[in-house]
Amino acid sequence: MPFHCTALALALVLIGAPARAGQDLPAPGEASFTVVVNGREIGREQVTLARTTSGWVITSSGRLAPPVDFIVNRFEMKYALDWQPLEMLLDARARENPLRVQTSFAMTTAINEITQNGKTGSKEDQISARTTVLPNNVFGSYEALGMRLWDAAADSEFPAYIAPQAEIKVKVRSVTDQELSGPAGSLNTRRFELTFQNPGQPLNAIVVFDDKRRLVRFELPGVGLLVVREDASSVAMRPKTVRNPTDADVFVPANGFNLAGTLTTPPVVAGRLRYPGVILIGTATPGDRDQTVGGVPVFAQLARALADSGQVVLRYDRRGAGQSGGRVETATLADYADDALAAVRWMAKRDDVEKRRIVVIGFGEAGAVALVAASRGKEIDGVVTLGASGSRGEELVLRQQERLLNQMKLPAAERQNRIETQKKIIAAVINGRGWEGIPDPIRRQADTPLFKSMLTYDPETVLEKVKQPILILHGDLDTVMPPGEADRLTALAKARKKAGTTETIHVANVNQTLSQGGDKTLTPQVGAAIAEWIKKIG
Repeated sequence: MPFHCTALALALVLIGAPARAGQDLPAPGEASFTVVVNGREIGREQVTLARTTSGWVITSSGRLAPPVDFIVNRFEMKYALDWQPLEMLLDARARENPLRVQTSFAMTTAINEITQNGKTGSKEDQISARTTVLPNNVFGSYEALGMRLWDAAADSEFPAYIAPQAEIKVKVRSVTDQELSGPAGSLNTRRFELTFQNPGQPLNAIVVFDDKRRLVRFELPGVGLLVVREDASSVAMRPKTVRNPTDADVFVPANGFNLAGTLTTPPVVAGRLRYPGVILIGTATPGDRDQTVGGVPVFAQLARALADSGQVVLRYDRRGAGQSGGRVETATLADYADDALAAVRWMAKRDDVEKRRIVVIGFGEAGAVALVAASRGKEIDGVVTLGASGSRGEELVLRQQERLLNQMKLPAAERQNRIETQKKIIAAVINGRGWEGIPDPIRRQADTPLFKSMLTYDPETVLEKVKQPILILHGDLDTVMPPGEADRLTALAKARKKAGTTETIHVANVNQTLSQGGDKTLTPQVGAAIAEWIKKIG
């Protein structure tokens, strides 16, 4: 029997070391969660985790407004003390249609009875022992992940049963301890970057738990989904990862809202009154000012390196993230470039900044934002890209898709079919038509102003208008944006007419975080190379 699937049909998470009898964690209790899609609140869910003499019980109820249109009348999931699943009940309404799923679990078998649209059927699946049970759109179920995931290591894999559909594998990409700070106090948390290896397409996610092993936050950046616990939902709540000695929190006026940032200034130098200014522009994932990727706070460390070498450095939360205002559901690359230009204008007004040496640095996909900003802003005197693309957006997305499919080792026919589907989706996003045959959930994920602006981004066209000097810096072990992209970008930049110089540096033995392997420290060569280049443009 087919099972209801929505834009948020999620595939989730994990199993780690089993809990011991008598253990006090996770802490039982109630929690309220807010569900946001593309910056708009669409629902809430009330969750209770209870400890019994025989195990654990998770119950929840909630409502998600259209376009998801899903009501949980009651969800109940029972686990044994060692987190072996025992029973599940889901009583819900999917787009006004009643849905009831009852599942009983043996050690390696899940037996489902599914009633939907007045028809009842059964389904049996093979599962792993102590798998985590995660039905679609029921976020209370993720409370089971706290103990299972807490001690998981990067690069490990775990099973999750997306009841009543199938079991999938989930990979842990990184694990980072964080302190979330805000007006109401602080939370000690652990942040996990995950990849859910769905049959259709892998899906990246972020999940955060507090030190009581309770769920704090869940994100699917690719679809604009955020599920956040009430006590951590304040826009003023942000990760507190690294604090440099000369850091100061600032607010930068943008276009009808403020960007929250951190300014890092050089140590006091006798007789020195003004310094070059640097604006660090981050990616959407993560959207915070420190750009913590794989446990490396890339921007926090880069800001210190540049400040120590004589620059005033601003890093800021991307609009709609952290403490920054602004809406994201209609934002495009051009809008993010406007935010960067607002930061440049703010920097230019400072008494300690040289007005003719202000540089923007774009990391990853934000390399495009930095170049668009430079093409429109004469206040910018130089551009640095870190791991940026030199390809047209639609070409880059297709190449990334092909690499993922190669890793999945699919039959040739299925692989080609998925490539053709991806091409159809890209064409529909760009042209605004041709969605026939594409499921609505996929359309809702893809048909956004930001994704369209990324697909139509053409670095050659943008670079024709960029007259400033450019430094292209790329890690040779970058697997997210292959080093060949730096060579493509270099060729386009050097083809400019009546423009500044182009310099390219391939940094050996470093990855997309600009660090080496398991090292959580930015390689010193990066900061030194940028500082030396800034001297040349003065």
